[in-house]
Amino acid sequence: MKGRKDGKGGGGGGEEPMVPRAAFTSYYGRPVLKPPVWEWMVPAYLLTGGLSAGAALLAAGADLTDRPSLCRSCRIGGFGALLASSYLLIGDLGRPLRFHHMMRVAKPSSPMSVGTWILLTYGPGSSLAGMIAMLPKAWRPRGAIGTTVDWVARLGGISAAAIAPALASYTAVLLSQTAVPAWHEAHKELPFVFTGSAAASGAGLAMICAPVSEAGPARRLALVGAAIEIAAAQRIDRKPQFETSAFTHGSAHTMRKASEYLTLAGAAAALTYARRSRVVAALGGLALLAGSAFQRFGTFEAGVASTKDPAYVVKPQRERLDAKAQGRPAGT
Repeated sequence: MKGRKDGKGGGGGGEEPMVPRAAFTSYYGRPVLKPPVWEWMVPAYLLTGGLSAGAALLAAGADLTDRPSLCRSCRIGGFGALLASSYLLIGDLGRPLRFHHMMRVAKPSSPMSVGTWILLTYGPGSSLAGMIAMLPKAWRPRGAIGTTVDWVARLGGISAAAIAPALASYTAVLLSQTAVPAWHEAHKELPFVFTGSAAASGAGLAMICAPVSEAGPARRLALVGAAIEIAAAQRIDRKPQFETSAFTHGSAHTMRKASEYLTLAGAAAALTYARRSRVVAALGGLALLAGSAFQRFGTFEAGVASTKDPAYVVKPQRERLDAKAQGRPAGT
Protein backbone atom coordinates (compact mmCIF):
# COMPACT_ATOMS: atom_id res chain seq x y z
CA MET A 1 0.00 0.00 0.00
CA LYS A 2 1.33 3.42 -0.87
CA GLY A 3 2.51 5.38 2.09
CA ARG A 4 3.27 2.30 4.16
CA LYS A 5 6.74 1.25 5.23
CA ASP A 6 7.27 -2.45 5.80
CA GLY A 7 9.70 -2.16 8.64
CA LYS A 8 11.75 -5.11 7.43
CA GLY A 9 13.60 -3.19 4.76
CA GLY A 10 15.81 -0.18 5.11
CA GLY A 11 12.96 2.30 5.26
CA GLY A 12 12.45 2.12 9.04
CA GLY A 13 9.55 0.81 11.06
CA GLY A 14 5.99 1.91 11.59
CA GLU A 15 3.37 3.31 9.29
CA GLU A 16 2.83 6.68 7.81
CA PRO A 17 -0.77 7.81 8.18
CA MET A 18 -2.75 7.94 4.98
CA VAL A 19 -4.87 10.82 6.31
CA PRO A 20 -3.21 13.96 7.74
CA ARG A 21 -3.95 15.00 11.31
CA ALA A 22 -7.24 16.83 11.56
CA ALA A 23 -7.30 20.57 11.85
CA PHE A 24 -8.78 22.23 14.93
CA THR A 25 -12.33 22.54 13.68
CA SER A 26 -15.63 21.34 15.07
CA TYR A 27 -18.81 19.65 13.95
CA TYR A 28 -20.61 21.85 11.41
CA GLY A 29 -18.34 24.73 12.40
CA ARG A 30 -19.87 25.03 15.86
CA PRO A 31 -17.71 25.60 18.97
CA VAL A 32 -16.79 22.51 20.97
CA LEU A 33 -17.85 24.31 24.13
CA LYS A 34 -20.79 26.65 24.37
CA PRO A 35 -19.48 30.18 25.04
CA PRO A 36 -20.70 31.77 28.30
CA VAL A 37 -23.97 33.59 27.82
CA TRP A 38 -22.95 36.16 30.41
CA GLU A 39 -22.91 39.79 29.34
CA TRP A 40 -20.93 42.83 30.49
CA MET A 41 -22.79 42.67 33.80
CA VAL A 42 -20.67 39.74 34.97
CA PRO A 43 -17.20 41.37 34.75
CA ALA A 44 -18.76 44.56 36.13
CA TYR A 45 -20.09 42.47 39.04
CA LEU A 46 -16.61 41.04 39.57
CA LEU A 47 -15.20 44.58 39.67
CA THR A 48 -17.72 46.11 42.07
CA GLY A 49 -17.65 43.14 44.43
CA GLY A 50 -13.88 43.33 44.71
CA LEU A 51 -14.03 47.11 45.13
CA SER A 52 -16.47 46.77 48.02
CA ALA A 53 -14.26 44.17 49.69
CA GLY A 54 -11.12 46.31 49.41
CA ALA A 55 -12.93 49.37 50.74
CA ALA A 56 -14.32 47.40 53.70
CA LEU A 57 -10.83 46.34 54.75
CA LEU A 58 -9.57 49.91 54.63
CA ALA A 59 -12.64 51.24 56.46
CA ALA A 60 -12.18 48.85 59.37
CA GLY A 61 -8.49 49.69 59.69
CA ALA A 62 -9.17 53.42 59.46
CA ASP A 63 -11.83 53.14 62.16
CA LEU A 64 -9.48 51.35 64.54
CA THR A 65 -6.63 53.83 63.92
CA ASP A 66 -8.74 57.00 64.23
CA ARG A 67 -8.86 58.19 60.64
CA PRO A 68 -12.48 59.38 60.43
CA SER A 69 -12.44 60.83 56.90
CA LEU A 70 -10.80 57.73 55.43
CA CYS A 71 -13.20 55.49 57.37
CA ARG A 72 -16.29 57.39 56.23
CA SER A 73 -15.19 57.49 52.58
CA CYS A 74 -14.47 53.77 52.47
CA ARG A 75 -17.66 52.79 54.28
CA ILE A 76 -19.82 54.80 51.88
CA GLY A 77 -17.83 53.69 48.83
CA GLY A 78 -17.92 50.05 49.90
CA PHE A 79 -21.67 50.20 50.51
CA GLY A 80 -22.26 51.85 47.14
CA ALA A 81 -20.16 49.22 45.38
CA LEU A 82 -22.10 46.50 47.19
CA LEU A 83 -25.41 47.93 45.95
CA ALA A 84 -24.06 48.08 42.41
CA SER A 85 -22.71 44.53 42.68
CA SER A 86 -26.05 43.20 43.93
CA TYR A 87 -27.93 44.96 41.15
CA LEU A 88 -25.56 43.56 38.50
CA LEU A 89 -25.82 40.03 39.89
CA ILE A 90 -29.61 40.07 40.02
CA GLY A 91 -29.75 41.72 36.59
CA ASP A 92 -27.59 38.98 35.09
CA LEU A 93 -29.79 36.30 36.65
CA GLY A 94 -32.70 37.79 34.74
CA ARG A 95 -35.28 37.52 37.51
CA PRO A 96 -34.84 38.68 41.13
CA LEU A 97 -36.64 35.54 42.31
CA ARG A 98 -33.71 33.43 41.14
CA PHE A 99 -31.47 35.09 43.73
CA HIS A 100 -34.01 34.17 46.38
CA HIS A 101 -33.94 30.56 45.19
CA MET A 102 -30.16 30.49 45.56
CA MET A 103 -30.59 31.19 49.26
CA ARG A 104 -32.68 28.07 49.72
CA VAL A 105 -29.65 25.80 49.30
CA ALA A 106 -26.29 25.64 51.10
CA LYS A 107 -23.96 23.35 49.19
CA PRO A 108 -20.26 23.53 50.21
CA SER A 109 -19.16 21.74 47.03
CA SER A 110 -20.74 24.44 44.84
CA PRO A 111 -18.76 27.70 44.43
CA MET A 112 -21.97 29.46 43.38
CA SER A 113 -23.77 28.39 46.56
CA VAL A 114 -20.82 29.29 48.78
CA GLY A 115 -20.50 32.64 47.03
CA THR A 116 -24.16 33.42 47.61
CA TRP A 117 -23.75 32.90 51.34
CA ILE A 118 -20.52 34.90 51.42
CA LEU A 119 -22.39 37.82 49.84
CA LEU A 120 -25.28 37.41 52.27
CA THR A 121 -23.05 37.37 55.35
CA TYR A 122 -20.97 40.29 54.09
CA GLY A 123 -23.89 42.50 53.11
CA PRO A 124 -25.48 43.37 56.47
CA GLY A 125 -22.29 44.64 58.10
CA SER A 126 -21.24 46.69 55.08
CA SER A 127 -24.74 48.10 54.64
CA LEU A 128 -25.12 49.04 58.30
CA ALA A 129 -21.74 50.77 58.48
CA GLY A 130 -22.31 52.53 55.16
CA MET A 131 -25.78 53.82 55.99
CA ILE A 132 -24.65 55.18 59.36
CA ALA A 133 -21.68 56.88 57.68
CA MET A 134 -24.06 58.55 55.21
CA LEU A 135 -25.99 60.32 57.98
CA PRO A 136 -25.23 64.08 58.04
CA LYS A 137 -23.53 65.29 61.20
CA ALA A 138 -26.62 67.29 62.16
CA TRP A 139 -28.70 64.12 62.13
CA ARG A 140 -26.25 62.03 64.13
CA PRO A 141 -27.48 61.26 67.66
CA ARG A 142 -25.34 62.48 70.54
CA GLY A 143 -24.55 61.27 74.00
CA ALA A 144 -24.90 57.62 74.93
CA ILE A 145 -27.11 56.92 71.91
CA GLY A 146 -24.50 58.37 69.57
CA THR A 147 -21.80 56.23 71.13
CA THR A 148 -23.98 53.15 70.70
CA VAL A 149 -24.57 53.98 67.04
CA ASP A 150 -20.83 54.38 66.51
CA TRP A 151 -20.20 50.99 68.08
CA VAL A 152 -22.88 49.39 65.92
CA ALA A 153 -21.20 50.86 62.82
CA ARG A 154 -17.81 49.66 64.04
CA LEU A 155 -19.02 46.12 64.62
CA GLY A 156 -20.72 46.11 61.22
CA GLY A 157 -17.54 47.34 59.56
CA ILE A 158 -15.39 44.75 61.32
CA SER A 159 -17.74 41.92 60.35
CA ALA A 160 -17.64 43.05 56.72
CA ALA A 161 -13.83 43.30 56.81
CA ALA A 162 -13.58 39.76 58.20
CA ILE A 163 -15.50 38.38 55.20
CA ALA A 164 -13.98 40.76 52.63
CA PRO A 165 -11.09 38.46 51.57
CA ALA A 166 -13.56 35.68 50.80
CA LEU A 167 -15.74 38.10 48.82
CA ALA A 168 -12.74 39.31 46.84
CA SER A 169 -11.55 35.82 45.87
CA TYR A 170 -14.61 33.58 45.59
CA THR A 171 -15.50 34.88 42.12
CA ALA A 172 -12.12 33.64 40.86
CA VAL A 173 -12.91 30.18 42.21
CA LEU A 174 -16.33 30.36 40.59
CA LEU A 175 -14.82 31.08 37.17
CA SER A 176 -12.02 28.53 37.41
CA GLN A 177 -14.39 25.69 38.32
CA THR A 178 -16.22 25.96 35.00
CA ALA A 179 -15.37 24.07 31.80
CA VAL A 180 -13.92 27.24 30.22
CA PRO A 181 -10.34 26.21 29.31
CA ALA A 182 -8.53 29.49 30.02
CA TRP A 183 -10.17 30.03 33.41
CA HIS A 184 -9.81 26.43 34.48
CA GLU A 185 -6.11 26.23 33.64
CA ALA A 186 -5.44 29.46 35.61
CA HIS A 187 -7.26 28.22 38.73
CA LYS A 188 -4.19 28.60 40.97
CA GLU A 189 -3.43 32.18 39.96
CA LEU A 190 -6.86 33.77 39.48
CA PRO A 191 -7.67 34.09 43.23
CA PHE A 192 -4.46 36.09 43.70
CA VAL A 193 -5.20 38.23 40.65
CA PHE A 194 -8.69 39.04 41.91
CA THR A 195 -7.66 39.61 45.53
CA GLY A 196 -4.80 41.89 44.55
CA SER A 197 -7.06 43.74 42.14
CA ALA A 198 -9.69 44.18 44.87
CA ALA A 199 -7.10 45.62 47.25
CA ALA A 200 -5.76 47.98 44.59
CA SER A 201 -9.23 49.21 43.60
CA GLY A 202 -10.28 49.80 47.22
CA ALA A 203 -7.06 51.72 47.79
CA GLY A 204 -7.69 53.72 44.62
CA LEU A 205 -11.14 54.73 45.85
CA ALA A 206 -9.66 55.87 49.16
CA MET A 207 -6.90 57.87 47.44
CA ILE A 208 -9.58 59.71 45.46
CA CYS A 209 -11.94 60.44 48.36
CA ALA A 210 -9.83 60.73 51.51
CA PRO A 211 -7.47 63.58 52.41
CA VAL A 212 -3.78 62.98 51.85
CA SER A 213 -3.04 63.21 55.57
CA GLU A 214 -5.22 60.16 56.32
CA ALA A 215 -4.62 58.12 53.16
CA GLY A 216 -1.35 56.49 54.23
CA PRO A 217 -2.90 53.02 54.72
CA ALA A 218 -4.58 53.30 51.31
CA ARG A 219 -1.27 54.08 49.61
CA ARG A 220 0.40 51.11 51.29
CA LEU A 221 -2.49 48.81 50.37
CA ALA A 222 -2.25 50.04 46.78
CA LEU A 223 1.38 48.93 46.61
CA VAL A 224 0.64 45.51 48.11
CA GLY A 225 -2.44 44.91 45.95
CA ALA A 226 -0.71 46.03 42.76
CA ALA A 227 2.29 43.78 43.45
CA ILE A 228 0.08 40.71 44.05
CA GLU A 229 -2.13 41.37 41.04
CA ILE A 230 0.70 41.97 38.56
CA ALA A 231 2.82 39.06 39.83
CA ALA A 232 -0.08 36.62 39.57
CA ALA A 233 -1.09 37.95 36.14
CA GLN A 234 2.49 37.58 34.89
CA ARG A 235 2.55 34.02 36.18
CA ILE A 236 -0.55 33.24 34.08
CA ASP A 237 1.12 34.74 31.00
CA ARG A 238 4.20 32.55 31.49
CA LYS A 239 2.38 29.26 32.02
CA PRO A 240 3.39 26.71 29.34
CA GLN A 241 -0.12 25.30 28.97
CA PHE A 242 -1.76 26.14 25.66
CA GLU A 243 -5.09 27.04 27.28
CA THR A 244 -3.68 30.12 29.02
CA SER A 245 -2.47 31.55 25.71
CA ALA A 246 -5.98 33.02 25.45
CA PHE A 247 -4.81 35.56 28.04
CA THR A 248 -1.95 36.73 25.79
CA HIS A 249 -3.79 37.17 22.49
CA GLY A 250 -6.48 39.40 21.07
CA SER A 251 -8.57 41.90 22.98
CA ALA A 252 -8.01 40.05 26.26
CA HIS A 253 -4.28 40.69 25.98
CA THR A 254 -4.88 44.35 25.10
CA MET A 255 -7.09 44.94 28.12
CA ARG A 256 -4.79 43.08 30.51
CA LYS A 257 -1.77 45.04 29.28
CA ALA A 258 -3.70 48.28 29.82
CA SER A 259 -4.51 47.03 33.30
CA GLU A 260 -0.84 46.37 34.03
CA TYR A 261 0.28 49.83 32.88
CA LEU A 262 -2.50 51.63 34.75
CA THR A 263 -1.92 49.66 37.93
CA LEU A 264 1.81 50.35 37.78
CA ALA A 265 1.10 54.05 37.25
CA GLY A 266 -1.26 54.13 40.23
CA ALA A 267 1.27 52.30 42.41
CA ALA A 268 4.02 54.70 41.34
CA ALA A 269 1.82 57.66 42.25
CA ALA A 270 1.07 56.11 45.66
CA LEU A 271 4.78 55.62 46.27
CA THR A 272 5.82 59.13 45.29
CA TYR A 273 3.89 62.38 44.90
CA ALA A 274 0.52 61.15 46.18
CA ARG A 275 1.90 61.64 49.68
CA ARG A 276 1.92 65.40 49.17
CA SER A 277 -0.38 66.24 46.25
CA ARG A 278 -4.15 65.78 46.36
CA VAL A 279 -4.32 65.94 42.57
CA VAL A 280 -1.69 63.23 42.07
CA ALA A 281 -3.42 61.08 44.68
CA ALA A 282 -6.74 61.37 42.83
CA LEU A 283 -5.14 60.61 39.46
CA GLY A 284 -3.32 57.62 40.95
CA GLY A 285 -6.56 56.37 42.46
CA LEU A 286 -8.36 56.67 39.12
CA ALA A 287 -5.54 54.72 37.45
CA LEU A 288 -5.87 51.93 40.02
CA LEU A 289 -9.65 51.74 39.54
CA ALA A 290 -9.29 51.68 35.75
CA GLY A 291 -6.58 49.04 35.99
CA SER A 292 -8.82 46.82 38.10
CA ALA A 293 -11.66 47.24 35.61
CA PHE A 294 -9.47 46.29 32.64
CA GLN A 295 -8.16 43.27 34.56
CA ARG A 296 -11.66 41.91 35.19
CA PHE A 297 -12.92 42.55 31.67
CA GLY A 298 -9.72 41.14 30.15
CA THR A 299 -9.95 37.97 32.23
CA PHE A 300 -13.58 37.56 31.20
CA GLU A 301 -12.74 38.07 27.52
CA ALA A 302 -9.94 35.49 27.67
CA GLY A 303 -12.37 32.87 28.95
CA VAL A 304 -14.92 33.62 26.24
CA ALA A 305 -12.24 33.48 23.54
CA SER A 306 -11.03 30.08 24.74
CA THR A 307 -14.52 28.61 24.28
CA LYS A 308 -15.01 30.01 20.78
CA ASP A 309 -11.80 28.54 19.34
CA PRO A 310 -11.90 24.71 19.13
CA ALA A 311 -8.09 24.59 19.40
CA TYR A 312 -8.27 25.38 23.13
CA VAL A 313 -10.26 22.18 23.64
CA VAL A 314 -8.94 19.83 20.94
CA LYS A 315 -5.21 20.52 21.17
CA PRO A 316 -4.84 19.86 24.94
CA GLN A 317 -6.94 16.70 24.64
CA ARG A 318 -4.76 15.46 21.77
CA GLU A 319 -1.60 16.19 23.74
CA ARG A 320 -2.89 14.25 26.73
CA LEU A 321 -3.77 11.28 24.52
CA ASP A 322 -0.35 11.36 22.86
CA ALA A 323 1.37 11.55 26.25
CA LYS A 324 -0.65 8.61 27.51
CA ALA A 325 0.16 6.56 24.42
CA GLN A 326 3.87 7.24 24.90
CA GLY A 327 3.80 6.58 28.61
CA ARG A 328 4.61 10.16 29.57
CA PRO A 329 2.92 12.23 32.27
CA ALA A 330 0.36 14.65 30.86
CA GLY A 331 1.68 18.15 30.31
CA THR A 332 5.31 17.13 29.68
